[in-house]
Amino acid sequence: MSAGKDTWRKPPFIASPALRYGLYAVAAVYFVVTLATLPIDWERVSDGLTRAQRIFSGAFPPSFDRAGLLFDGFMESLKIAILATAGGIAVSVPLAFMAAGNISVKPVYLLGRGIIIVARSFHPVIVAIIFVKAVGFGPFAGALTLLVYSIGFVAKLLAERIEEIDFGQVEAMRAAGAGFIATLAYAVLPQIMPRLVGLGIYQLDSNLRASAVVGIVGAGGIGATLANAFGRYDYDFALAITMVIVGVILVSEAVSGFVRKRIA
Repeated sequence: MSAGKDTWRKPPFIASPALRYGLYAVAAVYFVVTLATLPIDWERVSDGLTRAQRIFSGAFPPSFDRAGLLFDGFMESLKIAILATAGGIAVSVPLAFMAAGNISVKPVYLLGRGIIIVARSFHPVIVAIIFVKAVGFGPFAGALTLLVYSIGFVAKLLAERIEEIDFGQVEAMRAAGAGFIATLAYAVLPQIMPRLVGLGIYQLDSNLRASAVVGIVGAGGIGATLANAFGRYDYDFALAITMVIVGVILVSEAVSGFVRKRIA
């Protein structure tokens, strides 16, 4: 037997060559047709490149003359992220218990899953617009937005972790006559605590990044400062804000990654 026949190759996802290449052809045609039918105004794109050149030329060098305003915006984002993370975890823990199929009755399980699905269904920017319309501009709208965002993420993953616990501890607590709350506190919660801490740290990092995005639509934080800078054509100050946002995100990512590894 030759060496070539001894070499193992991963089988293709679609075994039939005709069907496989047919799907490739359909995908290629769809891409070309979609690109051809998009309402792209190439003259406007060309003008946009000129405007982009003007923006970038006005952004260098970055201006840190209003460092106080930049610092205030960043601290507001940090407060929004901390408040939303704490509130999100406080709501997510009971919601995760509701949405865990191994410890909840069917109606409670469906209610918990339904709330999680609703919280995960909308992008934070859409939620931010809704809260800005409801409670007005400012950090309160941002905190409410990221609280909903935190619930959708933390509650879902925490519910999945609860469904993976060692159920022997739960059965032992029930056999000893413990009530439902005591069983959750002493048999379930200790098993999910490392995951809860890791999710909390990750969500704080994620909320800090998201606060810069939702602020652009009026939900407070450093994003609002950035939007105002662009509105005043202060491109050099906008670049300084962007550099600070990127720097803070890099530092928070490194810190959160280090802490998650320590508790894993």
